Amino acid sequence: MSHLSYEESKKRVFFGLKLLAVITLLEVITSLYGKGFIGGNGEPHTGIIKWIVILLLIGFSIYKARFIIFEFMHLGYEVKSLSWAVLFPIGLLVWAMFPFFQDGNSWMNRREHHGDSTGKEIQEEEIQKESGLLKDTYIIESNRG
Repeated sequence: MSHLSYEESKKRVFFGLKLLAVITLLEVITSLYGKGFIGGNGEPHTGIIKWIVILLLIGFSIYKARFIIFEFMHLGYEVKSLSWAVLFPIGLLVWAMFPFFQDGNSWMNRREHHGDSTGKEIQEEEIQKESGLLKDTYIIESNRG
C-alpha cells in the first residue's frame, strides 16, 4: 500500500474496518437465528437450517481471516512465495486440529463411560449407543489383574 497516498490509505483502512464490522454483525445475527432467538421460539434450529447456519459461520470466519491476512498483514501485496511461506504452515496447523479434536472427544467419551477411576462398570450396549459405534465394533477391555 506504499503506492497510495495517506488519504487513500486511510480510506482503505476505514473501509476494511466497516467491512469487518458488517461481517461480524452478520455472524452475530446468524448465530442468534441458529439458536432460535431471532425468527424462532427460543429453541435451536435443527436439520438443514442448522447446517446452513454452521456453513455460513465458517464462511464468514474464513473470509474475515483472509481479509485480515491479505489487507492488514499486507500479504496481498507481497510476492506469492512469501505469502505461501506464511499461509502453508497455518493451513497445516488448522488441518492438524481436526485429529486432535477427534482424539480429545474420544478421551472425553471414555472418561464419561468408565468414570474417573471409580471402577464403575458400564454395559457394552450403553457404550455403543452413546458413542455411536456400530454393532460389529469390538470394544477392547483391559484386564488389570
